[in-house]
Amino acid sequence: MGEPVILALDQGTTSCRAICFDRQGRALSLAQREFAQHYPRPGWVEHDAQEIWETQLAVAREALERRAIPATSVAAVGITNQRETVLFWDRRTGQPLTRAIVWQCRRTAETCDRLKAAGHEATIRGKTGLVLDAYFSGTKIAWFLEHTPGLREKARQGEACAGTIDSWLIFRLTGGKAHVTDPTNASRTMLFNLHSLRWDDDLLTLLGVPRQVLPEIRPSSQVYGKTPRELLGAEIPVAGAAGDQQAALFGQACFGPGLAKNTYGTGSFLLVHTGEKPAPSSRGLLTTMAATVGNSPAYALEGSIFITGAAIQWLRDSLRLIENSADSERHAAGVPDTGGVYFVPAFVGLGAPHWDPYARGTILGLTRGTTRAHIIRAALEAIAYQSREVVEAAEGDAGFRIAALKVDGGAARNDFLMQFQADILDRPVIRPTVTETTALGAAYLAGLAVGYWTGLEEIGKNWGAERRFEPKMVAEEREALYAGWRRAVTRAAGWAAPS
Repeated sequence: MGEPVILALDQGTTSCRAICFDRQGRALSLAQREFAQHYPRPGWVEHDAQEIWETQLAVAREALERRAIPATSVAAVGITNQRETVLFWDRRTGQPLTRAIVWQCRRTAETCDRLKAAGHEATIRGKTGLVLDAYFSGTKIAWFLEHTPGLREKARQGEACAGTIDSWLIFRLTGGKAHVTDPTNASRTMLFNLHSLRWDDDLLTLLGVPRQVLPEIRPSSQVYGKTPRELLGAEIPVAGAAGDQQAALFGQACFGPGLAKNTYGTGSFLLVHTGEKPAPSSRGLLTTMAATVGNSPAYALEGSIFITGAAIQWLRDSLRLIENSADSERHAAGVPDTGGVYFVPAFVGLGAPHWDPYARGTILGLTRGTTRAHIIRAALEAIAYQSREVVEAAEGDAGFRIAALKVDGGAARNDFLMQFQADILDRPVIRPTVTETTALGAAYLAGLAVGYWTGLEEIGKNWGAERRFEPKMVAEEREALYAGWRRAVTRAAGWAAPS
């Protein structure tokens, strides 16, 4: 046997990843594969759940093989996942009964409109900390039950399981023995009561969701079961789970009130730890659970931005303006500014703080002199503008200033973007030595459950800064640019609203 490691499975919106970490929180081995995105109608997004499982298992095996790590050296498996994406599967066979409806999907926007018109918005907000939006899993589950032949009857008879991707992976990893989720994922369903920390009977009745299809809610750091030997080569404890953004908060060592991180992925997500009591938002943010070790709850405020890195992928894959995402930095730095161009990437509506499901993507300020570099730079700047919106909202709700912003995710490696983020925020942006903080958070939760790490103090010592970006932009320029962004957002608002 070699030195023990923790295997983290990072199931994202566009790819599955697996990373092996050592006791110092260093990534020893990484494997990643993309999987198919399905768009059956405009605004609809689906995944093939079986493909997700097969891809995730393949990268787990690959990550071990790359460093010749024997399965017997894996102390535990931790899981982090795209959160609101949800599916149904057969409890007996483990086979999917539906595709997964992805968090980006807007098919239940009109359902949410009807619930608002019926006066349920305040009740849902008070119980769940969430806005009434198609983003969350509850209306997706209701849609499946309404539109999938025979599914409601299977659900009533206890033959169907519903769950977010963490539940799906844990079920398959444990050979069907564990149908569980953790509070961070449960708090994204619009069916979980933030105060009782249970599934809420009133909300289940409102949406017509039978309780028996839902997973058991277990702590984020706990042994849920073990992998059958044939999956990875040994019986390994599956011992931790958290939604991707809460896992990143944990991986960034943001264990207490006032600490904040911003993750730049397909979308961008600001989380600010607010302590052991939920902090309500009046500025379009979400109140959500933070990952915890032990029995005391922890809460966070979240600003969820739907499209940031996905806009760069769109420039690459659909417009073919760049060959790879990393090229965006070179092109953006090659022009002094955007030439007055603003890009509002509202491909699936706008999330926090606007919550406009009918906004649509908009590029404004085009002239005959506009080049691809201007559009690419505008796409990167849009990421920073949207992040400023949610930082300001979080500060207003929490009642304190965020002194510095810890960053992670793929686009956090883009120096141009990080400097512009610091400039438009007017505060430091700190990139950690280990930018794989989402997977690292899942590893920490799993490792703590099996005694691989002794506690928060030990893992907190692993965190270190790789680079600190200080703001350099003068106030007049910063505010003029931001005013232009706010103006551009008004042009994108409500574009696809029903007539």
